[in-house]
Parts: sequence; C-alpha cells; structure tokens
Amino acid sequence: MKKMFLLLLLVSMSSFSQVDKIYKHNGETVDGKVLRLDEYTIVFRYDGEDAENTVSKYAVEKIVYGKTGRVEEITEKIVINGEADWEKVVILEDKAYISGLKKVDEIRGKTGLINYHTGNTGDKKAEKKLKMAAAAMGCPFILQTADKSTVGATSNGLGGSQAIKKGVAYKY
Repeated sequence: MKKMFLLLLLVSMSSFSQVDKIYKHNGETVDGKVLRLDEYTIVFRYDGEDAENTVSKYAVEKIVYGKTGRVEEITEKIVINGEADWEKVVILEDKAYISGLKKVDEIRGKTGLINYHTGNTGDKKAEKKLKMAAAAMGCPFILQTADKSTVGATSNGLGGSQAIKKGVAYKY
C-alpha cells in the first residue's frame, strides 16, 4: 500500500513539474504548455485545457519550461514615464501583436494644415506626434489603424502636404 501511494505521489509530482510558466510584464503568470514561439507571438494551452491561445511576445517577460527548468527571456519591459520617453514607444502593425496587452485609448498624430515638409519628413513628424500622445498616457505600444498623406494644392489648398496617423494606445 505504501509503495502504491509513493508511486502515485511521484507520478503526480512529475506531471506538475511539466507545466510551463509564462511570466507576463503585468505581473500575471500563466500555467500551461507552450506549443510554439512564432516571430511575434507565443502559442500555448492553459493547463488542463485543449484550446490553443496566443499572447504577444511584447506582453511576456520570460518562459520557464517545466520539463527542463530552462528559462527563456522573451522581451524586456518598456517603461514609459511620460511624453519625454516617446522614442521608446513601439508601433505595431498587426492585431496579433497586441494579444495580452490592455487597450487604453485612440490617438492621432498629424502635421499642420500649412507646412512645407516633404512627404517623408511630414510622415516622421506625424509619427512623432502619435508616439508622444501614447507616451503622455504611459503607453509603450500603438496599434496603427490609419496612415494617410495628402500632397500639394489639392490636399489643403495651400500647396503643402499633410500627414495623419491614427492608432490605439496599449499598455501591459
């Protein structure tokens, strides 16, 4: 009887140790099985479930694999302390990259109606304003939803160009 109990105990302990742990930047820990790491996402199953789930690598600090104990660092946390940190803000272009992040608000960045920027410098100025708006809210990520540029007298009647970028700000 003792041997049977000891065997059951060992089997149950080994099954617990095979659970992978996904540590997210927001402090949350996910217990499950990592199925694969794609370029920007992690596909996993929650412990005891069969459905596949996806989380953005941007939301994950590290993975500790239960079977081997190996620790895999995924991404460093981006800390935004205000508008001055706008250069740290990352623009994401695919909805899959926001999985596991928290939506904050819609934002936009644009150049003025009267400006004499070339298309490229106007685009950079609009991007900077978009990033500054996200940084002011403490958000390290933007899912870009629109990118529009108008050029010449037909765009604003003044001969300049205007760049408008829209997005949604996200944080951990």
